Amino acid sequence: MRQADLDRDGFRLFTDVLAPSAVGCLVGVLASDAPLLRRNRTAYGGRNLLKLSATSAVAASPAIRQLVEPIVGPTARAVRALFFDKTPEANWPVLWHQDVSLALAEKHDLDGWGPWSIKAGVWHVQPPTEILERTLTVRLHLDDCDGANGPLTVLPGTHRMGRLSRDRIAELRRTTCEVACVAPAGSALVMRPLLLHASSTARKPSHRRVIHLEFAAEDALPAPLAWAA
Repeated sequence: MRQADLDRDGFRLFTDVLAPSAVGCLVGVLASDAPLLRRNRTAYGGRNLLKLSATSAVAASPAIRQLVEPIVGPTARAVRALFFDKTPEANWPVLWHQDVSLALAEKHDLDGWGPWSIKAGVWHVQPPTEILERTLTVRLHLDDCDGANGPLTVLPGTHRMGRLSRDRIAELRRTTCEVACVAPAGSALVMRPLLLHASSTARKPSHRRVIHLEFAAEDALPAPLAWAA
């Protein structure tokens, strides 16, 4: 990966990262084994997916490591995994936002760390901005994602602006051209978590399954904090 592209825009799409067999394996696991959120028996989201051996194996695979290590470094590790889908039963917009939380093993009161919350039984915290600037997200697409089924939309370069207020987000939406991240199955969208992003409702809702992986250096946390994964 050219780090200059990621530094400038905050995202980059890579196609043919997962082989069709790997995509099929993950789809099968999500259909049967994963503890996901469901509506009318259809899964639309989930947390703590690193507990699944199939997800942790993909996160540690050479295909993903070669995307992550040049940016995060050789001690990079997966620290959180989520699942998203858009279906006729669960089809809503996601407003413009930055990803500002980390999943940690325990709560400890440190200056600059907070607020804390518990999501799906795991402690989450908003860390100092400099910690978020050193993390990396990899979104693995398990289905073709075109402009009709609610692709992720980003505002390039906004990851360099730190934590943004609602007023600043509204201003950037008026002055920055949006980019829709359409992606074929098996592709990986690599992005910085502070990049402003959103998604609309799907005009033609069908599966748009994504496994969202977050990576950080092993030693990125100050003591006594520890990763949940």
